[in-house]
Amino acid sequence: MRSAATPPFAALRPLVLALIGIAGHATGSAQEPTTLPDVAVSANYDNTVGSSDAASEGTVTQKLLRSRPTLRPAEVLEFVPGVIVSQHSGDGKANQYYLRGFNLDHGTDFATTVDGMPANMPTHAHGQGYTDLNFLIPELLQSIHYRKGPYAAEDGDFSSAGSARLNLANTLPRGLASFTVSEHQYLRALVAKSTPLTTGTLLYALEGAHNDGPWQTPQNHRRFNGWLRYSLADGNTQQSLTAMAYGARWRSTDQVPQRAVDAGLIDRFGAIDPSDRGEAERYSLSWQGTQVQDDREWRANAYVIQSRLKLFSNFTYYLDNPVEGDQFEQAESRVVYGGGLSHTWKGHLAGRDSDTTVGAQWRHDQLRPVGLYTAQGGQRTGVTQESRVQQDSLGLYAQNDTRWLPWLRSVAGLRTERLSVDVRSSIDANSGQRTAWMHSPKLSLIVGPWAKSEWFFNLGHGFHSNDARGITARVTAKTGDPIEGAVPLVRTRGKELGFRTEWIEGLQSSIALWQLDLSSELVFVGDAGETEASGASRRHGIEFNTRYQARPWLSLDADVAFSQARFRSIQGEAPNAGRYVPGAVRTVVSAGATVSERGPWFGQFQLRYFGPRPLLEDNSVRSAGTTLAYARVGYRLRPDVTVSMDVFNLFNRQASDIDYYYTSRLPGEAAEGVSDRHSHPAEPRSVRLTLNVNF
Repeated sequence: MRSAATPPFAALRPLVLALIGIAGHATGSAQEPTTLPDVAVSANYDNTVGSSDAASEGTVTQKLLRSRPTLRPAEVLEFVPGVIVSQHSGDGKANQYYLRGFNLDHGTDFATTVDGMPANMPTHAHGQGYTDLNFLIPELLQSIHYRKGPYAAEDGDFSSAGSARLNLANTLPRGLASFTVSEHQYLRALVAKSTPLTTGTLLYALEGAHNDGPWQTPQNHRRFNGWLRYSLADGNTQQSLTAMAYGARWRSTDQVPQRAVDAGLIDRFGAIDPSDRGEAERYSLSWQGTQVQDDREWRANAYVIQSRLKLFSNFTYYLDNPVEGDQFEQAESRVVYGGGLSHTWKGHLAGRDSDTTVGAQWRHDQLRPVGLYTAQGGQRTGVTQESRVQQDSLGLYAQNDTRWLPWLRSVAGLRTERLSVDVRSSIDANSGQRTAWMHSPKLSLIVGPWAKSEWFFNLGHGFHSNDARGITARVTAKTGDPIEGAVPLVRTRGKELGFRTEWIEGLQSSIALWQLDLSSELVFVGDAGETEASGASRRHGIEFNTRYQARPWLSLDADVAFSQARFRSIQGEAPNAGRYVPGAVRTVVSAGATVSERGPWFGQFQLRYFGPRPLLEDNSVRSAGTTLAYARVGYRLRPDVTVSMDVFNLFNRQASDIDYYYTSRLPGEAAEGVSDRHSHPAEPRSVRLTLNVNF
């Protein structure tokens, strides 16, 4: 039972009150501190038997995060088995993500949090669930906890395909000064250090980077990051307060039509409209706290995020406006407030050991404004639609974990979500208010362990929200044609059968058979300013993951995923209507080897493949598969100095990061345009040299 002398989070009160600007005083604790033993994890993944509720759940350790090279910050999500991260624009824009037969666009249906802050942005200028992780500093990540499927009650919006919780380090063993150079004017400098204070630890980091890339129009990408983090561990209470600041500017080379490359108008790295560009800013303050008391645990977090974005793009060139061109601007200014509170207590259910958790999550987004505008030469020329939006989401959840028998455990949960939107649009007919509720039950059964093996059966309902502007819209933004408002919350239903084993010493393997149904794939298309319907769909597949500690200094990882995505009925009357989901990846393969401290040497090799995708609903046009390899070789010159060489696209494959098929018009072409494949190439082989100095 909880001690009556110590109220929950008593030790956190000064920090909470300071955060909200109210003076207060801490109360003491008469309870003896609870000290948990340190656990050393030497593998790349912590997926041991008994560590999770599904075969597709696990944790990426700090060892892998610091061993594997990444071309862009968001590629840390590729450490999640089956996830592919690509790009179709400038490096400052959010990446494109793929998982379990989804082209997740910039984040829809994959929920990502960083230190408790949601990274997905609803009702976004460019795409629903937009997840920009360019503010990350990979060296300061502690771990990534990932799940796939809608089986956990604490996972809410955008988590139908999966979720990733990126956890930040509180301390560094030593200070780090890092400097990286490469061709194409790539420069990166990082300074980070943690300092013990009288109470707690202060960690700071400053990062600056520049990159022109291989593009004919140098992208002149400039990025700045600043982090300041205070953490305190006081007996049974832990808390952290983190401030972040990020800014970036860049020129964009977006996907280009294949016919322009074939005709020699541009090469693979050229641009049709070299004035495409972008600007992004993000500032945040977040707090997290945990308190363990006997048989109870409290967790709480709060955050405020301010962000701004401007994107100038031109995907169709001269199709809609033959004189001035089709460039458009997507822009928004956003403030997000939110937080969460959960309470877990140990007890008994029907005489069996049982843990019960109840929690609440709240989020408020203000967009003042968010809009779509016409543009020319990288400058705004007119308003297509501009809106002021207030959006509130409230999630209440409960989950019970009971061990019924030594070999049988159940995890049952229920989540209730309330979404409320208020839109004030420059188009009067598209203004309005709407509220929606959704209830999502969850159930997992874990059988075992036997012979260091266990079985999982998971069922769950989930959802994703639609863009608030699409929910209240009554006419299209460009033509004024009448349309129906989008469904506020879209139901998803998932199930999974999994198996995990450690029967062979040093080898962890898991396999999962899964299926996910979506009631609708309605999305708000920021490029057009309107909602696009694509109907109900079903995805199913199989995943196999294995980790092998071959030697104390050698770790091997391999992941293979096959999936199929189909619309559940033929959609619409368009000539290309069919049952294939455009952009859905069928095959993903990743294999890697990590060498750590083999004498003064260390290194990593990673091979990834994502297979052909249908580009049209009738599967008449398909993309090619993409195979890329990354490698790192490093040498420790002294105990505090290392040098490393990272090679990206090791075999210099001429592959695509992403492909689309749509109609565009180049100067001199027919007014109706030409349907063609549009691709963004993977960057050619590049070498980065890094000097790390610890102090």
